[in-house]
Amino acid sequence: MTLNSSIATEEDATQWNTAVQSTLHGTLFHTWEWLKIVEKHTGTTLYPLMCFKGTHLVAIYPVFLREKGFITIAESPPPRAYLLFLGPVIADYDALKQDKKETALIAVQEEIDRFLFSELGCNVVRIRSSPRMPDSRPFQWAGYHVEPRHTYRIDLTRGAGHVWEQFDRKLRVDIKKTEKEGVIVEEGGRSDLDFLHSSGARRLEQEGLQSFDSSAYLAELYENFHPSNMKIYVARYKDERVGGMISLCYKDVMSLWVGVPKCTIPGISPNDLTQWKAILWACDNGFNYYELMDNGVVPRLRPFKSKYNPELENFFYAVKYSSSLYRMAESAWRQRRKGRE
Repeated sequence: MTLNSSIATEEDATQWNTAVQSTLHGTLFHTWEWLKIVEKHTGTTLYPLMCFKGTHLVAIYPVFLREKGFITIAESPPPRAYLLFLGPVIADYDALKQDKKETALIAVQEEIDRFLFSELGCNVVRIRSSPRMPDSRPFQWAGYHVEPRHTYRIDLTRGAGHVWEQFDRKLRVDIKKTEKEGVIVEEGGRSDLDFLHSSGARRLEQEGLQSFDSSAYLAELYENFHPSNMKIYVARYKDERVGGMISLCYKDVMSLWVGVPKCTIPGISPNDLTQWKAILWACDNGFNYYELMDNGVVPRLRPFKSKYNPELENFFYAVKYSSSLYRMAESAWRQRRKGRE
């Protein structure tokens, strides 16, 4: 299959979003509106690529370019966007037979590599696929180094009662105790978004990690996606905000996207109660899955998420260099950075 690619414009936004809707691995992050906000707030240049066979749209492929010294990097997703995954979307992928899926994936990656490395002169390309797009072979065959990633997903199709019974016993006890102690979970608004952002920033600083001001980014996402695709939950205890989360709702999945640090008040677990209330809402509103977003790389959050007895959902990280020189240069840069930390 021979494809040609073009850079989408605002006039293509409807066709772009239709492709995102056409398959399970198209996510809210892939939508035209979300991508344009990411570009605005990350200091990157968005290349919303569309791959065609003749006039038939085969795939969309959002890629962000940035410069780091003398290196040109293409990424999907870019850093500092709170995005664990992005990557390509193959239109109507789930309806295709296996040979057609493989043929499309191979052809799309060949065309994207040609555009990024030959036309744009990229030195490094990094892709993190979305869940429900499990086939990493076309990337391996194209010369990418591929690593597995894992997120957590809870099946809601058997109802809230079944979900509750699958929780770790201590988690159920903690949730009941927290509610008995008077913690209340309610839907929040714009001011609560600032609380969630500042709480997260403080957590990073306490751990000795660098934080960045994403308040304007989150605010614009809120204005565009709340309440239909974004929900804010806040836990209150004695009129104080002690927990909360930003959740995303798209297709049949509700997801924990951004949370706040563990509460330091002894005897209560507001974030666990918040999570349970969100799951109940998802069950009541027809969602099939609840995702505890994770990248499977940082083990620190594993105990919190795994106690909900979720299933692992796979995706992958792929990286390719234009030459071994750039691979060695980036490796040396990472070693120097690690030595300073």
